[in-house]
Amino acid sequence: MSSRPSIDVAVVMRRERVQGDMAKWQTWRWVLDDVTPQEEGFGSSPKCLRDGDDGALWLFPNFNVELYPDDAEGYLLNVTSPDPCFFVMWRMEEEPAISTELVAKPERVSLSYHDAGRWLDAQETIEQVPASPDIVEWVREFAKQHYTPEVKRRQRPQSFQALTDRFGQPAKVTTSDRSGRKVDGT
Repeated sequence: MSSRPSIDVAVVMRRERVQGDMAKWQTWRWVLDDVTPQEEGFGSSPKCLRDGDDGALWLFPNFNVELYPDDAEGYLLNVTSPDPCFFVMWRMEEEPAISTELVAKPERVSLSYHDAGRWLDAQETIEQVPASPDIVEWVREFAKQHYTPEVKRRQRPQSFQALTDRFGQPAKVTTSDRSGRKVDGT
């Protein structure tokens, strides 16, 4: 068992009917509905909470959200934003145990802006839902305890840096024109 602070959560995904012109190409879409604290009654496998003509609601239990001291800046960025939230990465997958169709299956849950940024850079599907005030306060206290601002280093004056061309090769500076004659600058 890890000694890092953590919480167990469940993810609720919603399948809803697509409205408007987009419905010509896609009948249904999946969206993140909620992240809720894990409860014993949720079990250990995904389950359909509601299924009807207007859509479906699926519960995916047992996600552990750990806080890492070296990611304190990512947590601080989240809790100091206007809308602190959970970030959920999910993928469309076949789940024979659940359905014969493709299902939006949550893969990871985080409270760090840095995690969400890495997932977006990897072109994953990321959605967010607001975190409850008690979760935000828990993360805020952790971030305050572990965050240390990066020390700003003095920037070297630009006049001392090597000149390079647009390809990164050393630039040549000359005081003559293309014919080789010296240019006097007058």
